[in-house]
Amino acid sequence: MVFRRLSRWAIALPVALALAGLSGCGSGEPATTSASTPASASAGGGAKEVTVFAAASLTGTFTELGKTFEAAHPGTTVRFNFGSSATLAQQIVQGAPADVFAAASPATMKTVTDASLAASPTTFVRNTLQIAVPADNPAKVDELKDLSDAEVKVALCAEQVPCGAAAVKALDAAKLEVKPVTLEQDVKATLTKVELGEVDAALVYKTDVIASAGKVRGIGFPEADQAINDYPIATLSKAPAGDAAKQFVDLVLSQQGKDVLTKAGFEAP
Repeated sequence: MVFRRLSRWAIALPVALALAGLSGCGSGEPATTSASTPASASAGGGAKEVTVFAAASLTGTFTELGKTFEAAHPGTTVRFNFGSSATLAQQIVQGAPADVFAAASPATMKTVTDASLAASPTTFVRNTLQIAVPADNPAKVDELKDLSDAEVKVALCAEQVPCGAAAVKALDAAKLEVKPVTLEQDVKATLTKVELGEVDAALVYKTDVIASAGKVRGIGFPEADQAINDYPIATLSKAPAGDAAKQFVDLVLSQQGKDVLTKAGFEAP
């Protein structure tokens, strides 16, 4: 398939360089955020921190849950590292200090469990793909087969990351060959190409279409049912935060956590 061939040469070097330069959660890394403002994080002096590595598609929901957790646990700060699940898994295996890992696929979680760095992950939500197009849809994309039109500029996630692996499954199910003009390292970067008008369409998660707040329009397609991604979460075995890490996972798995996630478009497993 064309997408498979492209993904091997188009991103092999960037991925290798990215992984070589990663040494952990990384103060100053763009993907690393906190649920608190800097002032509230420092107010507690020796306050505990919970460091959560999470798939890029969880950015909005986990940021909200982080604030909820901090309000319920005064003196504790939740810090996030959002990005490609595949890259985050490699960071953890390479020794990055983290307490919780929430991945966008069982395969990326397996990288961590195979290294004995987490045990018994729990699937907490599922996510499905949609075709994202600009609000005015200038290329008149209506269905999945339109992405195989040579005149339609398409962005896809790289096959090594969960949204890309799901795209491969969907396109294979539809027996389509697509020549993407770009392969991105996570779903947020892929969606941004549509928001900026740099491409005519992209395959992204339904939740990211919703989070765009009208910047893009989502189009469902039947083959998405054959490319559903399960999201597992686990406390890491060497979690510095200990019980606090487990409590954050409990919040995600609670009814309160489910309400936040389903409101954003995630589905129950």
